[in-house]
Amino acid sequence: MKEALLYEKSKDNSVRCYLCNHECTIQNGGFGICHVRQNKDGVLYTHVYDRIVAEHVDPIEKKPLFHFLPGSKSYSVATVGCNFKCRFCQNANIAQMPADQGQIAGMHLTPEQVIQTATKTGCKSISFTYTEPTIYFEFALETANQAHEKSIKNIFVSNGYMSQDAIKTIGPWLDAANIDLKSFNDQFYLKYCGGKLKPVLENLVSLKENNVFVEITTLVVTDLNDDPNEIKQAAEFIVKELGPETPWHLSRFHPTYRLKDRPSTPIETLQRSRKIGMDAGLHYVFTGNVPGDSGESTFCHQCGKLLIDRFGFRIQSNYLDGTQCPNCQTPVNIVLN
Repeated sequence: MKEALLYEKSKDNSVRCYLCNHECTIQNGGFGICHVRQNKDGVLYTHVYDRIVAEHVDPIEKKPLFHFLPGSKSYSVATVGCNFKCRFCQNANIAQMPADQGQIAGMHLTPEQVIQTATKTGCKSISFTYTEPTIYFEFALETANQAHEKSIKNIFVSNGYMSQDAIKTIGPWLDAANIDLKSFNDQFYLKYCGGKLKPVLENLVSLKENNVFVEITTLVVTDLNDDPNEIKQAAEFIVKELGPETPWHLSRFHPTYRLKDRPSTPIETLQRSRKIGMDAGLHYVFTGNVPGDSGESTFCHQCGKLLIDRFGFRIQSNYLDGTQCPNCQTPVNIVLN
């Protein structure tokens, strides 16, 4: 175990954790909502520092990040645990392991070893992903700091529920993030995720203010968060608060974990939602988990020219002229190096 960051001790041996917006008060011997941070005699410890349960070399498009280092590889790592309890969790076997099974699995890897593997495999970035990177913050922070010294970028794939203190602490070494905007309805967050909407919206703005390149993902679930008015409200928020150039991924849901009573999202629902987003003024709205759909590709928002042709997580053709459209010279919000 390693002493955790971002917490406050109390006189009665309880502690207050300020890592995420739950701000758990943890009694002696107890765990936070994440089930990986424990109070031992008034000191908060993390059980998942250097306990890596998953590591892969992924195309960066799998995060999904379509406009940050497109076509590159990202070394992806995760520990067990999460500070949400999403009923539709896509990686519940590891994200919910501490809560559901009372286990903390994983092999010991140091930040140095992660960086060495990223370098050896030709990865331009390290992604803290699969589960929730906030809960293994200490490891992510140390790795990200050292990775920058090797000119390797750092990425969070997150539910966006970290605290403002966490953003400020890792901000100088965090280059990009894909944040789940799970719904634009607070009741949905409370019932299906175990969190609140407002902190996620605030953190999206804060991440951009800290010069983190932001893309957003919404897993569209039939009859739960696919209402056209809600999709429109989310799109209007992104346009107003983050800018119309912010990429938004609308991904297809498949029955999983504790939400197996819902059918897979109709492709027509994703296509309709994509049109709503673009009609609201967003330049880049993508459909996800639908290989072969035209909504996977990047088009010039000005003239409509195909700029990056994708199939799944693979780029088939890249027609960009640097960071602009070769047809009308309109700038594209994209990071190439």
